[in-house]
Amino acid sequence: MMKNSALLMLTFAMLAFCRLGRAQDSIDSAIEVARAEMLADKATIITATMNFSHKDGEGFWPIYRQYEHERSVLDDGRVAVIKEYTQKYPNLSDSEARAMAERMFDYDSRLAALKKRYFKKFNKVLPALTVTKFFQLERRIDLLIDMQVESSLPPLTQAKYVGQRDSVAEPAQQ
Repeated sequence: MMKNSALLMLTFAMLAFCRLGRAQDSIDSAIEVARAEMLADKATIITATMNFSHKDGEGFWPIYRQYEHERSVLDDGRVAVIKEYTQKYPNLSDSEARAMAERMFDYDSRLAALKKRYFKKFNKVLPALTVTKFFQLERRIDLLIDMQVESSLPPLTQAKYVGQRDSVAEPAQQ
């Protein structure tokens, strides 16, 4: 029952990100509203799903607030790429697409490093199984958010080819 209610809350929380697709003119405000709503909903989901004891909660929440702060700063880079993509679509040049991809790869690497660092911090006050459960929940929330954001963006398959390719094509596979 608790897992079903957490899943239901998570589904409703993800609806906040639907605004991204409808708010091209005010994407900044849409992103900020969605982020604020998601942070509040995420804390509710974590509380309901993790079911911390009083002692575990006292250890978890201060570290979690630090983690979320650092993550939000990191997420600003991802948001910047998404905003740039929506502004330049459908006329992306190869060099612009490459630069955006590199920035997203950098974001992914930095996010993984942040999670590893905080796994160690959480593990100082909580058992590894509990911390692993939290990061599994975090991953599921991230996947749902990514699905919502990606579904609101126009696909690259509809982008128009602009400019010269900056690299030589690779030979065909035989």
